[in-house]
Amino acid sequence: MKRINQMEPWVGEEEKEELVKTIESGWITEAGRTKEFERLFANYVGSQYASAVNNGTLSLAIGLMALGIGKGDEVIVPDFTMIASANGVKLAGAEPVLVDIDRQTLCLDVAAAEAAITSKTKAIMPVPLNGRSPDMTGLMILAQKRSIFILEDAAQALGSRCQGKHLGTWGEIGSFSLSTPKVITTGQGGVLVTNNEELYQRIVKIKDFGRRRRSEDYHEILGYNFKFTDIQAALGLAQMKKLEWRVNRKKEMYHLYRELLTDVDQIELIATDLEQASPWFIDILVPAETRDSLISFLDQQGIGSRPFYYAIHTMPPYAYIQGHFPNSEDVAARGIWLPSSTFLTDEDIERVCQEIRQFFRTTSGRK
Repeated sequence: MKRINQMEPWVGEEEKEELVKTIESGWITEAGRTKEFERLFANYVGSQYASAVNNGTLSLAIGLMALGIGKGDEVIVPDFTMIASANGVKLAGAEPVLVDIDRQTLCLDVAAAEAAITSKTKAIMPVPLNGRSPDMTGLMILAQKRSIFILEDAAQALGSRCQGKHLGTWGEIGSFSLSTPKVITTGQGGVLVTNNEELYQRIVKIKDFGRRRRSEDYHEILGYNFKFTDIQAALGLAQMKKLEWRVNRKKEMYHLYRELLTDVDQIELIATDLEQASPWFIDILVPAETRDSLISFLDQQGIGSRPFYYAIHTMPPYAYIQGHFPNSEDVAARGIWLPSSTFLTDEDIERVCQEIRQFFRTTSGRK
């Protein structure tokens, strides 16, 4: 019986054709193909500008730099997210301030964020975890009231919306990831989107050594080499053609998992509006005392899964941050990501769910 991995990239003949075309063009660094990819990406999310960079962590740092945020400034970040969110703040020279999450959405708690604002707070970084959104309307009202920037870490939200507006386009800047497990991938990569031309021009300068103009070695600001490549863009162009199908397939997969697991008492399914959200991974919550045993059991059956992120404040680099994070700690201890590749068949998903049901029948003593 085949092994079902938790996640695998889906790259095929179309990507090979685009790569060959790019290589044969004689130009592989950032150029026309990157521009084409950026245009398609901006159009998809409904943003005026998009700029592709090396990876998603850098895109967060670049976005903060473009907003003028750095040493001595604070950025509010949810405690439960991939550690890259906090690392991007550090990379920009600012300090992350961690707050707890909303238990219903697993996203930043807006009330907790408001309570954490100080005179040093320059931005809030909401993370639409797994395509679900925090209270974006409330967050935008708060940001306007307190004159604070919103930089969305929308790494897991490509294809997901809130009130019909694509996540990543609510604030001044949105940041997306193109790393290998994402719904589309260029191997590594990130994309920054904005509707502000001035911010866009700053982003372009920061990622290209601070140059005044492309291919001119006059440097107006301090910048770096964070550029994309046309090799990556070739992959991205082929992947963009498959994006809408993959977004819909993720929704179908989540719906099927939910249908097959909804009556398992030991599993908590996270409320997800599939009209708006396209879950990147299939996630469930189980009792903390059985989480690792379930992961081990599935692995023995040839099924890959993985635990949720650790709460950021429990990681050694951020252990100095004090606070009260009960929701973050709870979901970090109980969460599992199930197989989530878009090429999984319905039969694959049924097999995964059968094994999960078998595990809980056995551990509960039921036949």
